[in-house]
Amino acid sequence: MKNAILSLVAAGVALLTPATAFADDHAEAKKPKWSLAIHGGAGTILPENITPEQREAYEAALQEALDAGTDVLASGGSAMDAVKAAIIPMEDNPLFNAGRGAVYTWEGENELDASIMDGRDRSAGAVTGVTTVKNPILLADTVRTDSPHVFLMGEGAEQFASEKGFEVTAPEWFETESRRQSLERMKARELSALDVDLKFGTVGAVALDQDGNLAAGTSTGGMTGKRWGRIGDAPVIGAGTYADNRSCAVSATGWGEYFIRVGVAQEICTLLRHGLNVEAMKTGDPVAKQHREWLISQGYSQRVADNVMAEVKELGGDGGIILVTPRGHAIYSFNTAGMYRGRANSDGLNEVAIFGGKEAGASNTPDH
Repeated sequence: MKNAILSLVAAGVALLTPATAFADDHAEAKKPKWSLAIHGGAGTILPENITPEQREAYEAALQEALDAGTDVLASGGSAMDAVKAAIIPMEDNPLFNAGRGAVYTWEGENELDASIMDGRDRSAGAVTGVTTVKNPILLADTVRTDSPHVFLMGEGAEQFASEKGFEVTAPEWFETESRRQSLERMKARELSALDVDLKFGTVGAVALDQDGNLAAGTSTGGMTGKRWGRIGDAPVIGAGTYADNRSCAVSATGWGEYFIRVGVAQEICTLLRHGLNVEAMKTGDPVAKQHREWLISQGYSQRVADNVMAEVKELGGDGGIILVTPRGHAIYSFNTAGMYRGRANSDGLNEVAIFGGKEAGASNTPDH
């Protein structure tokens, strides 16, 4: 995968001429003022397996989340606030495996995970195994801003939430009959979580604000029937969530064990940062600037994301990511049949989608 990236970089050096490169000033003038992408999970999501009513419900829920985030960005709000605004409606919607509607553990409980990261200073907050906080993404952000730590778990995270004024939410808020039935099927038939869950319902958002700052956030209930305190990638900074103003913001959804092993979110951001030669850009090297513009024009960000997701697939993992770059390119990449997703920007783009194929916005699609 990395050899493929290096080959693309080498090709850019060989083929680059002033005539084929974009002028840096011109590219900056076209940069969107803000951009947002969201996801609500990826997996075996096929048109024949979803009713028109279900499709309408998911599309409406995705649009609600997208609108909440775009309202913040369009009014000049921060990327951090937009990410939280977009995730909260999905945490509150039982259609998604996050907050209300979270899957059950083997013991029949709803345990919630979330993480958030600010691309300005790479400050981050995460929680895992939370059971009484209605919106875990807000608790993760409070860990980021009001504690000296990055990652809190279980009872400690609950105690921190109480000390910071979070109301205790009764277990009934998170419970849904469909999720309980999934656990019962799993136990009765000795199925795996992958056999029960045809999709990973983790939710997430990534944003670029009008000040040029990036942010990413992810929230989930994990996998049906998880045991022994299992933790997936969603609350792990660098695996399920990462944001760095120098490269990109990423939120992931999928089979967490594989995303952790690859370090998907940070891997994508690091490859972009080095591939686009950010350090050379600081020196004002005109050749480096032209090279950067050529790579961007060739859909470099999409290629990097697709190659990392291909690596996940090679190891045996399923899922997808959403990504926003400092230029405002909003990108999807997934190796599953579908992914609940949406994106919008200040140029007027506004779309939600579910299935793969032509509407996937993944492989062979230039940066937007």
